[in-house]
Amino acid sequence: MPRKTLFITGASTGIGEATARAAVEHGWNVGLFARSEDKLAKLADELGEHALALPGDATDLDSQTDALDKLAQHFGSVDAAYANAGTGLSAAGTDAGDPEEWHQMIHLNIMGLLWTTKAAMPHLKTSKGHLLMTGSAAGRVHIKGSVYGASKWFVHGYGGNVAQEMREFGGRCTVIAPGMVDTPFFDEEKPDKLKPEDVARSVVFALEADPRATIQEVFLMPTN
Repeated sequence: MPRKTLFITGASTGIGEATARAAVEHGWNVGLFARSEDKLAKLADELGEHALALPGDATDLDSQTDALDKLAQHFGSVDAAYANAGTGLSAAGTDAGDPEEWHQMIHLNIMGLLWTTKAAMPHLKTSKGHLLMTGSAAGRVHIKGSVYGASKWFVHGYGGNVAQEMREFGGRCTVIAPGMVDTPFFDEEKPDKLKPEDVARSVVFALEADPRATIQEVFLMPTN
């Protein structure tokens, strides 16, 4: 059976990197998209012939469109896309928040997600494919003044809307919603929290569900 192909944004580290490794292990090709060209090249070398490094900026629609087209040409199709790239804020809340940080975060967490969806949709229509998005536990509860949390509420709401749209052509959409994950997203290590590999396994679980079943959301939390 031929390998299917998964496009991953934010693939150079953390959840994106772990998902790339898990996907290749489970029989997928992967397109690795991120700004860090050196990290992508190293990861692609490690993963071998089933990985393609695609350096680019998730906040740029043309960059994502070009990357997806190159991926489709290289492997023959794009069967799934994972809008994973995202960032947080150094100042919590609204009153103490930094408007410039908000601007940068919204361009990545919201517009970057929209660009992945827009750029991937023609490919996913052809393959009756699967779109995944990284949401968050912060997008399921109210956190005092959290602008970051609000950006993840957008992901959860939009993911549900896209799932309805994709049903029209036999496609699927899944929001992957983890609690705190021990990744470079945080300045300090979080050894008792989720690991990127935990989230990656959730992505593979959703991807490999029987085509008749849409896993519309995977919500996972640290046990402690």
